[in-house]
Amino acid sequence: MSASLGAPRRRTSSDLDPYSAAHIYYGDEAESLIRNHGRNRTYSTIVDSPQANTTRKELKTPIRRGSHDEKSFKPRKFLIPVESTLNSLLENEDTDRNWQITIDDYGPKVLSLGTAASNGYNHFDVRGTYMLSNLLQELTLAQEYGRKYIVLDEARLNENPVNRLSRLIKNSFWDGLTRRIDGSNIARVGKDPKDWTPDPRPRIYVPRGAPEQYEYYTRIAKEHPEIRLDVQLLPEEGITPEYVRDLNSKPGLLAVAMEEYEDETGKTDLRGLPFVVPGGRFNELYGWDSYMESLGLLVNDRVDLAKSMVQNFCFCIRHYGKILNANRTYYLCRSQPPFLTDMALRVYDRIKHEPGALEFLRQAVLAAIKEYYTVWTALPRLDPETGLSRYRPEGLGVPPETEASHFLHVLEPYAAKNNLTFEEFVDAYNHRRVSEPELDDYFLHDRAVRESGHDTSYRLERVCADLATIDLNSLLYKYETDIARTIRSFFGDKLVVPEEWCEGPMKPNQVETSSVWDRRAKRRKIAVDKYLWNEEKGMYFDYDTVKKEQTTYEAATTFWSMWAGLSTPRQATLLISRALPRFEAYGGLVSGTEESRGVVGLDRPNRQWDYPFGWAPQQMLAWTGLIRYGYQEEAERLAYKWLYMITKAFVDFNGVVVEKYDVTRPIDPHKVEAEYGNQGSDFKGVAREGFGWVNASYVYGLQILSAHMRRALGACTPYETFASAIDTSLESAVS
Repeated sequence: MSASLGAPRRRTSSDLDPYSAAHIYYGDEAESLIRNHGRNRTYSTIVDSPQANTTRKELKTPIRRGSHDEKSFKPRKFLIPVESTLNSLLENEDTDRNWQITIDDYGPKVLSLGTAASNGYNHFDVRGTYMLSNLLQELTLAQEYGRKYIVLDEARLNENPVNRLSRLIKNSFWDGLTRRIDGSNIARVGKDPKDWTPDPRPRIYVPRGAPEQYEYYTRIAKEHPEIRLDVQLLPEEGITPEYVRDLNSKPGLLAVAMEEYEDETGKTDLRGLPFVVPGGRFNELYGWDSYMESLGLLVNDRVDLAKSMVQNFCFCIRHYGKILNANRTYYLCRSQPPFLTDMALRVYDRIKHEPGALEFLRQAVLAAIKEYYTVWTALPRLDPETGLSRYRPEGLGVPPETEASHFLHVLEPYAAKNNLTFEEFVDAYNHRRVSEPELDDYFLHDRAVRESGHDTSYRLERVCADLATIDLNSLLYKYETDIARTIRSFFGDKLVVPEEWCEGPMKPNQVETSSVWDRRAKRRKIAVDKYLWNEEKGMYFDYDTVKKEQTTYEAATTFWSMWAGLSTPRQATLLISRALPRFEAYGGLVSGTEESRGVVGLDRPNRQWDYPFGWAPQQMLAWTGLIRYGYQEEAERLAYKWLYMITKAFVDFNGVVVEKYDVTRPIDPHKVEAEYGNQGSDFKGVAREGFGWVNASYVYGLQILSAHMRRALGACTPYETFASAIDTSLESAVS
């Protein structure tokens, strides 16, 4: 077909980096590179005719090989009609019809594509699950950008998987997970999939201390009545469990930090500070997810996002009293594991030469001090006898973010006992018309499990609110040492707490010094050693403050002590020699040991924070702790195993990156059977954003590996094979 007969307009990939982000490679930014390429005449492959040879010489044309596969010293490019190729690919290769090409599909695993150099005449076979799944992803993206034809670099299909996943995380996944809350999107993010009320609608609650936001959202509601935005002002005082319970009939978003900016007309307005959510279905700012994500954001030079999340947390502490589980009304009584000081210090280290950096750090430390005094070392979370802290949030009734039917098996016997229907009993129980102390105790622990971030686990079930856990007390030890060091190093060993950061026992303009915080850290370490350390087993356990005994559940949170610098060098040695072998598995660290979890079955199902599952936070904190104490080899080994597992699933299962993994499964670790499913596995064609803290663990872990390990990882080499090859090489060198 000649150009005059309608050859497609296409751009030359050579004008673009073959690893460009999709919006550049396929999007409008590439329009300037699109030009009309008339197809060169394609000559016959029959070369033994004298007349043909004469004609060719006269025309000074190159001799073309008769091979099916075109050979070239230049990188190969394909000329692809998008829709027809996509349909053919899915029809032949996606045998289970889930819009993914994986090792579970039994297609021929080969597709012939026309090369761009021959204007599609010569063909080259694209083979194997990885290249075909990458082709599916690229065609899906091209179709979304409205492309009918594309010139596709082969480099995008056979790209080193470590490079490809790292590139997607940096250039695509973070953007896919970024949110902000303001008038531009309140109609969408304001709606809550957990709003079980008869009339769900966008609703936002604004604290009294942010009148400018109340004015802003009120204006948005008036200008856009079609949104049906309900703007509510929180009371200045009196955010009690009763008040929070009564908000369940009209749940909504809680406002977070905003900034002034000039719009395109030069008018000053407000916009929300951006933050990163755990997964694509979320629109809220979550607690410890944000810290873990910040570790990856900083690796990828997205300091802006990490900084704005710290600022959002400071806003939450100032106006809501705590870093919330997430910014929805039903989380007003509940926090999550505290990581603010380490997060703020990491960000400050990257912006310390910028104007306002020290003030940023000061605000973050003031927020952490308030949270420390009013949340973690205040009743009911403080255990006065041990001096240790617990996850123990306040609240009334059934947790509203979960449908009441989720607790059907728990609540039905009480409904029958009170001669009420299920719905009648839930309403009566929530509003205290019915008293059931045993049920109160059940939900006290249920809320505590959710605050811990480890929801759910047999380690914490029905006991969490009574436990002084090693994870929480390690984090608070880190708060104490971080605050002491920051006051001493950056604020002349004297930090004045202004009135707006004071609450409860705090007094306006009280002065904080490093020595006080150093003493707090020493006292906590003494208490942790007394109540949580087990010399015989060489690891830390939780302590039941009601039964006054150490628990026996072996959890990977024991390594948080090393991350916080809480362990002595001797304790760290015991953790490595005795504890680590009990948690190390094929794909990294398992959350808890199989022995501690116990037998599971129909009546006792798996819990997602128990064996055999592994989670990104446990890996990252352990790696950092091991390196802190000089165990570089162990950190590299564990990081390699975790990253290999993610890479292999990424290669074999159409680029999947999910929330949690079964670290004992070598083949398909993302296929887990646990409550809440596995976020990030359900997509068509191409993964959009991975999962927040898994993305972070990947790019963060790569910084730990040696160059040799990264090369082996790119070749999908299992750790055992890699280690064996290294040992053989060393033996050979020695001999």
